Amino acid sequence: MQKLPVPRSAQAPADAFTGSVLHEALRGPMEGSRLAMAHVHFAPGARTHWHTHPRGQTLYGTAGVGLVVTRAGDVQTLEPGRTVWIPPLEEHWHGAMAGTRMAHIAAQEADEDGETVTWLDPVTDEEFARANEAAQVN
Repeated sequence: MQKLPVPRSAQAPADAFTGSVLHEALRGPMEGSRLAMAHVHFAPGARTHWHTHPRGQTLYGTAGVGLVVTRAGDVQTLEPGRTVWIPPLEEHWHGAMAGTRMAHIAAQEADEDGETVTWLDPVTDEEFARANEAAQVN
């Protein structure tokens, strides 16, 4: 058993996120486990860039209302207590809806090379607006 240090909040990198996002690395892959976890806090309208995870990703909402969106246009909302699973290699993004903050715990496994994520292009303002509109309808 190992007690891990309390994570520090850090600004998420601009080459992977749009807007104000604080990232707390809860743990990374370690001996005997490929699991990586983070608690991520998004300001209203802040979001990840498009990305994939080699072994999929689980998101657990902890505050506010967020969006989880696939390249195919599927839109899920993420509220406190709700869990969303994204399958391996599914191109997607997630972040806070317009007008509200959102936080989630993200869990994903590393592949054989130790990679947990592949970052792609930024989500455009038009893509973000379409996802917000779709979430309002559902």
